[in-house]
Amino acid sequence: MEPGPRRRGAREERFDTLEAMGFEGRRVISLESRRAAEMAELIRRQGGEVFSAPAMREVPAEASGASEFGERLLGGGFDMMVLLTGVGARALRRALAERFSEERFLEALRSLAVVVRGPKPAAVLREWKVPIAAIAPEPNTWREVLAVTEGRPERRVAVQEYGRPNPELVAGLEARGAEVTTVRVYQWDLPEDTAALREAAQRIARGEVEFVLFTTSAQMLHLARTAAEEGIERPMMEGLRRMVVASIGPTTTETLEEYGIRPDFEPSHPKMGFLVQEVAARAGELAARKSAGSAHA
Repeated sequence: MEPGPRRRGAREERFDTLEAMGFEGRRVISLESRRAAEMAELIRRQGGEVFSAPAMREVPAEASGASEFGERLLGGGFDMMVLLTGVGARALRRALAERFSEERFLEALRSLAVVVRGPKPAAVLREWKVPIAAIAPEPNTWREVLAVTEGRPERRVAVQEYGRPNPELVAGLEARGAEVTTVRVYQWDLPEDTAALREAAQRIARGEVEFVLFTTSAQMLHLARTAAEEGIERPMMEGLRRMVVASIGPTTTETLEEYGIRPDFEPSHPKMGFLVQEVAARAGELAARKSAGSAHA
């Protein structure tokens, strides 16, 4: 018997529908850095005229803090470890490898209740064969981390930060009586070459762009900083309010709102592919709504 046609999954059919709609030539700014080429290609495939302006680069934090943290970790000074990113977990392992053996680091983790924020740090721990006590679900914010650790008995808590402090998470844990120690092994800075980011700020200020996609909070910080250095912060912010602003998820949205920018769209899942696909699917509707809102502002 010849095999029948393969049954297509709902997600495949849904994404095919999204590709059929697309940006239809609308101008889109992407601020993604680590996966800049991949995101630009996704936007092009959806019919967008993309301008890629990587907004940040990862730089090592001061090594002294990591060493002090390692002494306490390997000495049994913590009951729980919260890993917020997969990149950060790997960076912590590399930083501590300068003074401590990797096996000692992994054995120390195995002796703790390890909590992770979402699938990426979870994948790293599975690779390392480190048990996971709890996984914070989507949208993977500090609120979900607090929810999955609610009622746990551990009180000496270590938190791996991810480029910027997370005061809300720390405050929430401390409010339960936890003693919280943070460790930052990488942080975000402006890219070494800021030409594309400066051009993006200029295009936004001149009203030459229709969509901008934010995939992390630091992009907004660096875009505003760059605009201020260019002397165009006010027109750039006004330009953002006139265009369609898409945020990958609640953490990024909170940062945008701190700057007075209310995003027009969040995807159903806080993932880059979903962001591009779903914004493209509703591009016409979002653009029309924004245009109508600007006309009545």
